Amino acid sequence: MKRIALFLVLAGVAFAGCKKTADVSKEVTVSYPVVTITGSPFYSIPVGGTVPSATATAYDSTLQESYPVDFDLASVDNNTPGLYVVTATAKNKNGYTGTNVVYIAVTNVPASTDLSGTYIRSANGAVVHVTKILTGLYSTDDVGGAPTLPVLAYFAHLDDVTIVVPPQPTSVGTLSCDNASLHMAAGDTSFSYVVVNGNFGTALRTFVKQ
Repeated sequence: MKRIALFLVLAGVAFAGCKKTADVSKEVTVSYPVVTITGSPFYSIPVGGTVPSATATAYDSTLQESYPVDFDLASVDNNTPGLYVVTATAKNKNGYTGTNVVYIAVTNVPASTDLSGTYIRSANGAVVHVTKILTGLYSTDDVGGAPTLPVLAYFAHLDDVTIVVPPQPTSVGTLSCDNASLHMAAGDTSFSYVVVNGNFGTALRTFVKQ
């Protein structure tokens, strides 16, 4: 009887030892998949147009593995003018994610309209360059008109008085603009907005085309 009891005790200890080993966590190297947009990162469609099928790949060089990429195209409303910043996300086997974005402008502005050129910020004389990417889709190389902190950002031209700068990833984190407006006249084009980002103040910034 004592032998049986001793056997049961030893078996219980062995079981507990096995269970403890199973609960030990495994240390992993933190790494992130790099999401690469394989098609264009920029699109422009008319209101009611077909939402483009963006494509991308994801690869984690530390794990030497590729992963599928998910696009949040459901966020695009092709019936509502705007600039949609679509996130592409991939997750590696350890649960770490990488992201990238695609910009889709939905606008009915004429293809011939061109806001590109050199602008001057009224408050400080900072020079800003606006580049046309596609119909109604533009970049600015200094969204804040701050020479000591030039930040690249993208905006869409929706109509004669409206531009939009939606939340988007930038070199200083997520950035957007409120109270954006546009003035268009022969020889007199300007736009204004308030930059929303912790690195900038709350002043209305106005940029006049030269």
